[in-house]
Amino acid sequence: MTYIWQSPKWPSFHWQSDPLAASVAAVRLDQGRLIGRVEGLGFRTREATFLQALTDDVVKSSAIEGERLDEQQVRSSLARRLGIDIEGFVTPNRSVEGIVHITLDATVNCSTPLTAERLFQWHAALFPTGRNEWGHKLRVGEWRDDSGGRMEIVSGAFGHEKVHYVAPPAESLEKEMTAFLDWFNGSQAMDPLIKAAVAHLWFVAIHPFGDGNGRITRAIADMTLARSGGGAQRLYSMSAAIEKSRTGYYEALQAITSHEDLDITQWVTWFLDRLGSAVSAALLTLDNVMLKNQFWQSHAALDLNPRQAKVLNRLLEGNFEGKLTSTKWAKLTNASQDTAARDIADLLAKGILNKGEAGGRSTAYELALNLSTEGKPKSL
Repeated sequence: MTYIWQSPKWPSFHWQSDPLAASVAAVRLDQGRLIGRVEGLGFRTREATFLQALTDDVVKSSAIEGERLDEQQVRSSLARRLGIDIEGFVTPNRSVEGIVHITLDATVNCSTPLTAERLFQWHAALFPTGRNEWGHKLRVGEWRDDSGGRMEIVSGAFGHEKVHYVAPPAESLEKEMTAFLDWFNGSQAMDPLIKAAVAHLWFVAIHPFGDGNGRITRAIADMTLARSGGGAQRLYSMSAAIEKSRTGYYEALQAITSHEDLDITQWVTWFLDRLGSAVSAALLTLDNVMLKNQFWQSHAALDLNPRQAKVLNRLLEGNFEGKLTSTKWAKLTNASQDTAARDIADLLAKGILNKGEAGGRSTAYELALNLSTEGKPKSL
């Protein structure tokens, strides 16, 4: 099989601009809408939303590689480094601290040139013990070598592995990475969204480290997006969008890297689609944040107990599964069925909940919101 780096034209990537123009314009439009929504938020709300987006980015980037991080540890590490006060702080472990360091350095310090030394620092932070999650010893803070054989991306059981990709040999890494870094730090007249897609593909195709290439690749793409999108872009998580289509991610990469055709239109199209999904998800999140804030401002004078506040917040966050019933209320609040019925009856009397048509314990309830024709809160 011939791989992309074996092409005589490597690494002269090219793409068809016309098919990508609509995708770029759509993402730019949603980015503008996102910035507008953010400007309407208070400082505390922006801070909390920013923290959640970064938390999602760190957790999901690791999840793509099969590593499950404790979300509260990630959130605590980010909050401490950003000077944000949060409830429920827990002490993060060294692995969490490492990926958090990379994420913040790539975005907060996005204007600083990307160098080999900086990448070595990221790699060392990612593997503080010198070993990966499976206990294998790594060459930390330096390019990989081929002492253990060529760098292969494989799947399947031992003895029945399928080779998806073979990276360039170790002796060429100095040359390969010098070319990549010169390009990345240069001032090409290229749309930053497309540049992020190219940087992502190019770095992962080189695969310069023994492990951790995927996470560092996505940090580099985020660094490019941060350079173009300012602080508002960090209110969405590209890694979260990729993780939702994890199989598609690897298929899209393999389709490009497993042959020598340097037309990467297909990859850039996929990348822009995921980027658009990330921004759209952030817009929905901000809609929920604004709805939640408006709801509590409108009902600030009401005397609600902690159980009622907890369930209402769950409903307002937009991730409530199924319909709200008295039985589900009792389970969510660890209350008796009678207590749940009284809580619900009180909210019905106050006009906060509406009652469905069914009777008994199967009766469903929903928030009484007056929505505009566009589906946004008009008055609460």
